[in-house]
Amino acid sequence: MEKKIINRVNNSNLITIDLEELYPINTRSEIDIANWLENGLVLKEKEFRNLLKVFDWSIYKNHFVNIFCSTNAIIPAWSPLLVTSYISFFADKVIYGSKEDLEKVIFNDIINEIDLNNFKNKSVIIKGCFEKKIPEDSYVLLVQKLQPVVKSLFYGEACSTVPLYKNKSKV
Repeated sequence: MEKKIINRVNNSNLITIDLEELYPINTRSEIDIANWLENGLVLKEKEFRNLLKVFDWSIYKNHFVNIFCSTNAIIPAWSPLLVTSYISFFADKVIYGSKEDLEKVIFNDIINEIDLNNFKNKSVIIKGCFEKKIPEDSYVLLVQKLQPVVKSLFYGEACSTVPLYKNKSKV
């Protein structure tokens, strides 16, 4: 007598959240303010403003952009704001900081937009294997967002999960 193999994972009520599936395909770009500084160190306001005015910002259409300064120049606080005032007409997202900061902001926005009604009183797995680099902070934020509404929360793959949280009142 042959024993039928039953896929209990497929038949379970587990919901898997895969942050990699939510990864936006927008091009990531960086803008280095040092490129518009004299010798990469000195900001001359009139020249800086003129360079920004003639720059073709449309090349950043639909991009996610981080603005930074690669040198030890002391730049006025308004300089990245002025750059932002030009690029924001084209880019989908602009931040001042590193590439890593940009990814954190992107994923924080994504997680904050998740509809929690889909997870209310459910057992949820946060998928652990991924190919794209997802900021660890995003997983921390996701746990904080899900924990108040889920019945239970796991991390990993459906076949091998690590329990993170179980709401005793919803069992």
